Amino acid sequence: MPVAIITGASKGLGRALADALAARGWDLVLNARTADVLAETAGAVAAHGTRVEAFAGDVTDAGHRAALVAAAWRLGGVDLLVSNASALGAEPLVRLEELPLAGLRRALEVNAVAALGLVQEALPLLRVSGAGTVIAISSDAAAEAYETWGGYGASKAALDHLAAVLGAEEPGLRVWAVDPGDMATDLYAAAVPQDTEPRPEPVAVVPAFLRLLDERPVSGRYSAPSLLEGVR
Repeated sequence: MPVAIITGASKGLGRALADALAARGWDLVLNARTADVLAETAGAVAAHGTRVEAFAGDVTDAGHRAALVAAAWRLGGVDLLVSNASALGAEPLVRLEELPLAGLRRALEVNAVAALGLVQEALPLLRVSGAGTVIAISSDAAAEAYETWGGYGASKAALDHLAAVLGAEEPGLRVWAVDPGDMATDLYAAAVPQDTEPRPEPVAVVPAFLRLLDERPVSGRYSAPSLLEGVR
């Protein structure tokens, strides 16, 4: 069975992706910071009959990243790495003049530096997979200038560029930066608590990711809403 590592997997998009992959027979290594929520998610996902290893911890910890990859190796390797764990930099979001520099450093560390660190740890296994794939969860804030989204957007722009260069350097892999579009997630609620407009649940965008895995287009940046066009 193929093996995937998913960070930020206890809820939201990470959980939705984990559930969909498990339903397809993937074995999984899941990460999140909140142990009890992650344990509940792992139990629910494992009900599909696949092997699920869950590790609570912070992706900025090099030892924790190594443990994730070691667990995947024990399951058979790494075929897919999904960097979904994210930090906003400030909750709620604020204008750049008010953005704590420590918050910006945290967003860059989680969203870009740790994502690269995990790729570096997993790269030997991804290369021998035969279908090694990296998915970096991006944002429209990485490409568009929205007030108060500067720190988070800068960190996601850095992630996008790392993914683009990785795709150029590793032609044997598929490396996709994917903007999932608007979703009803705890992250968005923390970012803009005053915005109560209804948004799609994360499970609604999962078919876009499955389409990528099925069709395996060239490495690059993709938008989930665009991928969902024509998907039933």
